[in-house]
Amino acid sequence: MPEEIEIDTDKLHEAIHEEVEKERSALLRMIALTTALFAALAAVAALLAGSTVNEALALKTEAAQLQSQASDQWAYYQAKGIKAVVLESQKGLLASVDKPASTGIEKNLARYKDEERISQEKAQEFERQRDGKNAEAGHLIHRHHFFAYAVALLQVAIALGAVAALTRKRLAWIGSSALGVIGACVFFWALVAT
Repeated sequence: MPEEIEIDTDKLHEAIHEEVEKERSALLRMIALTTALFAALAAVAALLAGSTVNEALALKTEAAQLQSQASDQWAYYQAKGIKAVVLESQKGLLASVDKPASTGIEKNLARYKDEERISQEKAQEFERQRDGKNAEAGHLIHRHHFFAYAVALLQVAIALGAVAALTRKRLAWIGSSALGVIGACVFFWALVAT
């Protein structure tokens, strides 16, 4: 009877185990690297999201102040208009009884009309400034939304990266990387295009 051939499988098994551990170690390093990169991008995107919304709120506050100033000017405009109408009525009453209007009435009437015109111009200028502030704030809020979307995508990518590290599943890491790249693209698009 022939002797059985003995193969030392212990060394082979140990070599295979070492290769598997090296591969898993490399995967963990890649997961850690991409997750750290996504975390850094998420932090910057969150900072910019907060900054843009704060700036938008400040602009909205300025727009409200400008609206208040415009309303004050329109109220002043109406008051001067009422005064001018009262003087014109006095002038008409005097003319109906064949009495001449004093030069003071004519002078005041001209002054009220001039003040009314100036007040209207100021009110319209405040309204133009208000509209500019509102438009700029709207643009910043639009930009804020894209930064917020980027933060959300990057946070999900980070969470999926943690799952990949715990399970050591390459597919989970690929999903994490894909979401992270999409989040990074949204972030850079918000920086450049909006």
